[in-house]
Amino acid sequence: MTVTSMKGTAGQIVSSILVTALLVGSLVAVLEIEDQRALGICVAIIAGLSFLAPKLGILRGAEQAGAHHPWAVRLIILIGFCSLVLILKDNNFALLMIATILIYATVCLGITIQTGYAGLFNFAGAAFLGTGGYTAAMLANATWLPDIVTILLGGVIAAALGTVLILPVLRTRGHYAALTTLAFGVLFNGFLEANEMLGGPQGLKVPGIQIFGWDFSNDLVIGSLSFSFYANYVLLIGAIFALFMIFTRFIERSWIGIWLDAVRLDEIAVSVFGLRISVWKSFAFTAGNFLAGVMGAVYAKMTEFIAPANFTFGDSLLLVAIVLLGGIGNRWGVLVATMIVILLPEKLQFIQEYRLLLFACIIILLLMVRPAGLLARRVRVFEERH
Repeated sequence: MTVTSMKGTAGQIVSSILVTALLVGSLVAVLEIEDQRALGICVAIIAGLSFLAPKLGILRGAEQAGAHHPWAVRLIILIGFCSLVLILKDNNFALLMIATILIYATVCLGITIQTGYAGLFNFAGAAFLGTGGYTAAMLANATWLPDIVTILLGGVIAAALGTVLILPVLRTRGHYAALTTLAFGVLFNGFLEANEMLGGPQGLKVPGIQIFGWDFSNDLVIGSLSFSFYANYVLLIGAIFALFMIFTRFIERSWIGIWLDAVRLDEIAVSVFGLRISVWKSFAFTAGNFLAGVMGAVYAKMTEFIAPANFTFGDSLLLVAIVLLGGIGNRWGVLVATMIVILLPEKLQFIQEYRLLLFACIIILLLMVRPAGLLARRVRVFEERH
């Protein structure tokens, strides 16, 4: 008997609660456990539960709940997220890791729009992340603009830079288009290294966020509870992530998503039917880069320091790897893959230089077991309505 065999709504809601509890519990356990043997046992248990979840119908039930009862699922996720922040309220490292996971996951939502929907491979994700970060750094040091405007301008500048890069990308196809973005990512990092006005290799200091008099660099106090100042950033980034998840869902489920899918699957066929390929590729590339720029600005202000070493070509490859591992085109797969990619290398510090080798082996094994990604995107189904 599976969870989804329970009748109707109750089974679906229970599935959503179980999936949320598994994610929250896994994060708390991995972040809190310091003993390496206990950590290994914990990871093995989590892997086992993750393997059993599809077999028991839990994931399917959660998907059905999201489709039929979206607001109930959102409430469950919100409760789980708030519980996570409450449990880790005074753990600076854990909250910083959660904020980093959410930042990378949001950037990968942008790459999902580009790659998963429109079929554009972007190997310069870190460059657009850095564009937003350096925009925030320069505006913070040169103007008195409100931080909300500064963060949005980080996205706008990244999107504007993307509209310039899309011109050569549109004139190429396949691997050559991917190489164009790769070249831009490498050139961007070299430009930062050589530009003294942007701090050169030493980087720049960036002030923290202040919104409506709320200084994010101070601890958060709610009643008798005191939270680490990183909780401010976790809550802000969590809200931005939720907003962009809704935006990405709207694109996927609208006629825009259908047209982007058509462009990805067969450019010749859609051009015959009059669809302007360049317009929709430009839209996907611009939208994805806007998300990266916004999160780059938030990242710079959260860390209060920015340098070229934060935005290397290796970071761009990491972003692409997250999208592939999570399942190309799957929004929730991005979040799960980001947890694995960000947390595992950090928690495997005890094996020193071998940690990256072990991490790579784990990723290869996961892709061998699930070649379509951890959460493969389901085929779009059209229902006839009477």
